[in-house]
Amino acid sequence: MTRPPDTLVADVVLDGHAEVGEGPTWDPLRQRLWWVDIPLGAIHRFDPTNGRDHVVYAGQPVSAVAIRQRGGLVLAVRDGFAVLDNGQLRMVASVEAERTENRMNDGKVDPGGRFWAGTMAFDMTPGAGALYRLHEDYRVATVLSGLTISNGIDWSPDGQTMYFIDSARGSVTAFSYNGQTGAIKEPETLIVISPDEGMPDGMTVDSAGFLWVAVWAGAAVRRYSPDGALVGEVRLPVSQVTSCVFGGPTLRDLYITTASTGLSPVQRAEQPHAGALFRVRPGVVGRQPNLCQV
Repeated sequence: MTRPPDTLVADVVLDGHAEVGEGPTWDPLRQRLWWVDIPLGAIHRFDPTNGRDHVVYAGQPVSAVAIRQRGGLVLAVRDGFAVLDNGQLRMVASVEAERTENRMNDGKVDPGGRFWAGTMAFDMTPGAGALYRLHEDYRVATVLSGLTISNGIDWSPDGQTMYFIDSARGSVTAFSYNGQTGAIKEPETLIVISPDEGMPDGMTVDSAGFLWVAVWAGAAVRRYSPDGALVGEVRLPVSQVTSCVFGGPTLRDLYITTASTGLSPVQRAEQPHAGALFRVRPGVVGRQPNLCQV
């Protein structure tokens, strides 16, 4: 692949040595960055003003975090959706309770305040996952099924398009999105990443509507235009790049999570910062996160 003209390099801000760092979410209420380490069930709260990182544990794998309008967090955990408030974890909706071989994966809040998150098999069995939508009354709707690794998700600034990644497909799909009901239709493949370049993982959309896609096994976050053209790239000194989000007081800092799981001893020696939290200022601005109404 020819490098795009705008290629940047990210720096370590927290050498967290996460097994699978994921789900970075900027908290505009506390001016902190939340992120998780999925298999450890660790929920991290990073303070960029002093570099401190506070951790609490969910007691089961946790894959995504949403900022709750009424206070606390909404989480995608192994067993479904949960609320974390005042240090207390409370399940609000089970998902695939009978399928112990599956767990929740990446998720995000839509413009209507609903929390979306999908599932995958621990062993990545093809077609074992699905995408779910949690409503304010704790009702769970199945949106897509037959997925393998339900992953990155976000919406266009105008709220007309939802972008979604099933990592195993190696692509980003754009859907027409109904903001009132949360319904999606008219899927169209927008971006394709070839297997020899890595696999699309988490993503975020900036204020101009450009998509930033983390590339697992690709040591990069790529920036794509709304029509799917590759226009920029952030390089990292680690291969397993998992997700990204804009944060900071002016939303100009791109935070990037990474993973260390599955690396051989030689790879770990070559990638001492695998599992770290990275940051870069790419010269564009992100968007305030949607707050969850659950």
